[in-house]
Amino acid sequence: MAEKEGLTIELRQRKKPESSENKESAKEEKINNTAIPERVPKHILFQRFAKIFIGCLAAVTSGMMYALYLSAYHERKFWFSNRQELEREITFQGDSAIYYSYYKDMLKAPSFERGVYELTHNNKTVSLKTINAVQQMSLYPELIASVLYQATGSNEIIEPVYFYIGIVFGLQGIYVTALFVTSWLMSGTWLAGMLTVAWFIINRVDTTRIEYSIPLRENWALPYFACQVAALTGYLKSNLNSYGERFCYLLMSASTYTFMMMWEYSHYLLFLQAISLFLLDSFSLEQSEKVHEVYKIYIFSLFLGYLLQFENSALLVSPLLSFVIALMLAKCLQLNVKKGTFVAKIMKVINFYLVCTLTVTLNIIMKMFVPHKENGHMLKFLEVKFGLNMTKNFTMNWLLCQESLQAPSQEFFLRLTQSSLLPFYILVLITCFLSMIQVIFRRINGKSLKETITLEDGQIGERPEIIYHVIHTILLGSLAMIIEGLKYLWTPYVCMLAAFGVCSPELWMTLFKWLRLRTVHPVLLALILSMAVPTIIGLSLWKEFFPRLMTELMELQEFYDPDTVELMTWIKRQAPVAAVFAGSPQLMGVIRLCTGWMVTSLPLYNDDDLLKRNENIYQIYSKRSAEDIYKILTSYKANYLIVEDAICNEVGTVRGCRVKDLLDIANGHVVCEEGDKITYSKHGRFCHEVKINYSPYVNYFTRVYWNRSYFVYKINTVISFQS
Repeated sequence: MAEKEGLTIELRQRKKPESSENKESAKEEKINNTAIPERVPKHILFQRFAKIFIGCLAAVTSGMMYALYLSAYHERKFWFSNRQELEREITFQGDSAIYYSYYKDMLKAPSFERGVYELTHNNKTVSLKTINAVQQMSLYPELIASVLYQATGSNEIIEPVYFYIGIVFGLQGIYVTALFVTSWLMSGTWLAGMLTVAWFIINRVDTTRIEYSIPLRENWALPYFACQVAALTGYLKSNLNSYGERFCYLLMSASTYTFMMMWEYSHYLLFLQAISLFLLDSFSLEQSEKVHEVYKIYIFSLFLGYLLQFENSALLVSPLLSFVIALMLAKCLQLNVKKGTFVAKIMKVINFYLVCTLTVTLNIIMKMFVPHKENGHMLKFLEVKFGLNMTKNFTMNWLLCQESLQAPSQEFFLRLTQSSLLPFYILVLITCFLSMIQVIFRRINGKSLKETITLEDGQIGERPEIIYHVIHTILLGSLAMIIEGLKYLWTPYVCMLAAFGVCSPELWMTLFKWLRLRTVHPVLLALILSMAVPTIIGLSLWKEFFPRLMTELMELQEFYDPDTVELMTWIKRQAPVAAVFAGSPQLMGVIRLCTGWMVTSLPLYNDDDLLKRNENIYQIYSKRSAEDIYKILTSYKANYLIVEDAICNEVGTVRGCRVKDLLDIANGHVVCEEGDKITYSKHGRFCHEVKINYSPYVNYFTRVYWNRSYFVYKINTVISFQS
């Protein structure tokens, strides 16, 4: 007993941080006690090398094939190579048109410096408004694309539009490759990566919006986030050597910062990731230092992004920064507490409350002292979305009516089920989650855990990277169940997690251990199933979906919009260069791209002033007088008004979600009493009345062009107010 007590005292003394001699001796003892690794036989080294080489080749090939598939599908869908430049540009709709228009402006600029200056002091896009377009619209992708296009001499080889969309398609290939690698790192087999790619492509309607809108910020940013997640997965692995850990750390740092620069909402997604890492840190003590290194990457990326994004105050008041600082402060309070003691357990319990309180407090303080315009409309939208508030505001109700901001439809779950993705994802998630809970209870009860986990143990929830991915996918999935547009963040990781699970012997072994399977050797059966199940899934997917993919590439579709082409042609030929156009924000984006003329509003929803402009311009579809509309348009210096027949005569599928219905509610022209709608207004609907060409409308507006879809009116400068 005395010897044991002496040994215990000696060990405790070695752990004391005060003495540098103790540290030196501990290091020397650790070095001396470290077993010299035996030389690995050459045939085993060759097998490892062959496995890594084939896996890397499969990952790169998958990414390249997906990028080529997107390019071929885009060509077939729009018949892109056979169209004139104007018809190609019309395929960019809404905000995508705005992004691509600035790419064109950069190529036309006499120098890169001059182009950047004109974008940061832009007064040629929106009337009566000078904006920093680079900061407000996150135009760093366009800046990089324009530099690459000119620096590589591509202007002599390829047209600008092909170079632009080619970069985006290439990034999508990197996206798929990163998902492949993540699944491979988690399962240990590149077969999981192949299955991930297959599910991603088959469910691409729900995994990406690249088919609908190429220049979207998320299409530029999410590939970097996927690379960051892949690097983080490798970094969290327990059996990673120092060189691999360093590589993962550097890749994670670079991809985190790049992701933050590419997308204005990136810090919200990183905030969810930080929450996942915080919970991982609470459940997995071994990874605490690694997790806090990731927090440092967040802080570095936020402050560097703040400086390079023209002192973007949104990053300083972001919940990510407040949360990470709160975590750092909470850690400082726990440094002097010995692990395993009663005080340490109490601190663990109150740590959640402490971090949450500090986060909210710091965020409030930052918003008090830092001037910002941090998406106030988003908070109002969430209040209305969750029923915490009621409003007649046009913008809020219009956002609520958008399909991407509503709850996911049944068709979404049906598509995931038909491809067998959802059933296997649920199986994998439940297994990993229950195993994780089992491990957490063991740690709470003070049971020691093994340093090395073998396949026979059947404890897949013990691995820190698995805990992180389970928590992360639950958080993303919870948001996707509320807002359908967020499914594009969640579904790719559903593909990855499901593929990892069915290809992982550890997951099958965990299940067999719970079932206490004894008729067949569980390890052997787990190894067999980890190969057989994904093979069967892959063959069934190939048989059912591969012919569909080939059919899509064989069908020659056509994007035919002659009315818009005629309108753009008329504007370029007939309208004065200094003219300002007013109309729906989506159409204004196309006009800005195709003609370069100034507009009154843009299809952007991150600026309160632009949102107010959009609401005011939309009044042309309300029951307002000609004089009211005239005053609104002239207040923005508009010279021409474009009325769209599709909006004026809209037949909405959702009751009360047509633009004119929302305007009537906001203007008080529709009153609901006991389920009945009472409509009253002194004036008819402007978009209808102005077409009739009678006074007083002809006094304010003169029709100068029309076709089946559009009516263009010149706003008169000299007005006769006689009826």
